[in-house]
Amino acid sequence: MSIDTHAAPAQEFGDQADLQELYRDLAAVDLRPLWTITEQLLTPTPRPAAVPWLWSAATMKPLARRAIELVPVERGGERRVLSLQNPGLGGRPYAVGTLWGALQCLGPREVAPAHRHTPGAIRFVLEGEGVWTTVDGDACDMRPGDLVLTPSMNWHDHTSSVDGEMFWFDGLDLPMVAALDGVFFEEYPGPGESQPEPAEHNVSERRYAGGTRYVSGAVAEQLSPRHSRLLNYRWVDTSAELDRLAAASDDPLLAVQYVDPETGASVLPTMACAVHRVRAGRRTAAVRRAGNAIYVVFTGTGSSVIDGQRFDWGPGDMFVVPSWAAVEHAADEQADLFVVSDEPVLRALGIARAEVLAEPQAVTRTFTAR
Repeated sequence: MSIDTHAAPAQEFGDQADLQELYRDLAAVDLRPLWTITEQLLTPTPRPAAVPWLWSAATMKPLARRAIELVPVERGGERRVLSLQNPGLGGRPYAVGTLWGALQCLGPREVAPAHRHTPGAIRFVLEGEGVWTTVDGDACDMRPGDLVLTPSMNWHDHTSSVDGEMFWFDGLDLPMVAALDGVFFEEYPGPGESQPEPAEHNVSERRYAGGTRYVSGAVAEQLSPRHSRLLNYRWVDTSAELDRLAAASDDPLLAVQYVDPETGASVLPTMACAVHRVRAGRRTAAVRRAGNAIYVVFTGTGSSVIDGQRFDWGPGDMFVVPSWAAVEHAADEQADLFVVSDEPVLRALGIARAEVLAEPQAVTRTFTAR
């Protein structure tokens, strides 16, 4: 094995033949000399493998409908999900390095069987009615714009009571948990494949209705190792909070983050969820942050510039902003963007960082959706 010593810090090396023999002997016993790889490991800024990317609803929805016709929801397959596979991640089915994102679809009168797993998950509803997700016995009704939590190791299944289809966005911390070698999965022990339908739906919603469910901007300090006991956040409430902020501010971007009503922390210890409203005809400042984010367009049309690349988007489109990529948004009409990020983990580790760019980015390329 030959190692390029020019990759190491500037210094005098000994005899080259002896040095190469040392490298061969190190490789033979599975050791790596740090001085040859320091610049690969300790980079001045994050260098994520994931790239900025967009998945178009116009492409995903027809494929999802074909899957409804061809693929049953049953044990083994468990879910009918189209996962976002970032082209920069070498074939891994992840949207970005730390987050899973997907479009999940449920057909008429279907029931997706109950299971649980250590990765935590969130559901943001895009289209459809008459479906509920039962989370540890609490049947949470799902409507467009609603956020439903299925925290780590909570039993959950999905039930349709109508003849229509439903589509929602799935966000999971699966890549993080997999990197920690902490993935566990269990099928529901029965007697059936799903939890019994409870007599009452939306129990957690009634129990925690009086608490603070949103903060303007983002959570600044609160951290909690537990998930929110409130499992469903209604779009009617989210939109009303954004309207309240809009009445009090002329900023081009209005943001609310969902929080645990009891602790004020993010809804899950590993993922933050928010909605960003971009005013019609306005452009936001360019910002970059440590950590990854997935955006889901709920309403409106516009574009985002991510590290100089322009992405045009509309309802149902999904796009990603990898760590430390600069991003700014512009809306043709008022737009609401749902955002899920790994920000709580970075804050807990003390490595969260953000920077506002002084000038708008120059557009060097326009992305063309597949």
